[in-house]
Order: sequence, then C-alpha cells, then structure tokens
Amino acid sequence: MVGVLLVTHNGLGDSLVDCVRHVLGSAPDNLKVLSVLAEDEPEQKEREGRALVASLDTGDGVLLLADMFGATPCNIGRRLCQQPNVAGVAGVNLPMLLRTVCNCGKSLDELVQMALDGGRECIVSMNVALEESCNAATRCTD
Repeated sequence: MVGVLLVTHNGLGDSLVDCVRHVLGSAPDNLKVLSVLAEDEPEQKEREGRALVASLDTGDGVLLLADMFGATPCNIGRRLCQQPNVAGVAGVNLPMLLRTVCNCGKSLDELVQMALDGGRECIVSMNVALEESCNAATRCTD
C-alpha cells in the first residue's frame, strides 16, 4: 500500500486530515502530515520528513502531496522526492487527497495520475452543473 505524506504550511495538512475523517469516518494509517511553520528550519523539517517517509514506505512507495509549488513546504518535499520510491504532487486539495487515500492499493505511478486528475476535475465554476464529474473524482473505489 502506498503511503501518503502531506507537506503543508502551518496546520493545513492537519485540517485536510480532519476533513478526510469527516468524509470517510476515519483517517487511514498510511496518511501522515509534515507541518512547516514560518520559524522552522528547513533542514530539520527535511530530516523529519525523511523519517516520516521511512515510516510510511512499506515497499510500495510514498506519495507526497504539498500545498503550493515553490513555497518552503514544497521545496522540502522536492528534496524528499529525490529518494527512491517517492513521488510528489503540488497543489493539494481535498478532492485530490480523498481520491488518493481511497486508492492507495494502486501503484505509485497510478496514484500520482489519480491525484492530478482528482484535483483538476473538481476545480469548476459553481455556476455550472458539473457535480457528477466532481463526485466521480472523489468517490472511493477500493
């Protein structure tokens, strides 16, 4: 099973995990958070991230989801992605995360694509009736 690591500013990752609990009833054991605060030292957070990756990787790899490309959490995540069996996607949102945690039995490459698709498919104008597309994007299939 692929592990999932959220690397985010402040408490955003914890809030996303709370939302997963709300939607699914519980958060999976293979989901962890690395929160990065303004006063944190990036090198220390990278060491913490490496330990989290090691704890999450049961042999199928780890998908790292960061909040914003180019920001400190993502830069830390990009360094973590240099390890074998670690892939990353920036721009995490709740539909992306739900699709990811509901399909952790897929391969790491498949999960990267599902995260990208799930995130994009639910960015829609609320004035346009695309509800079915977004519901399909976040539906658990495992």
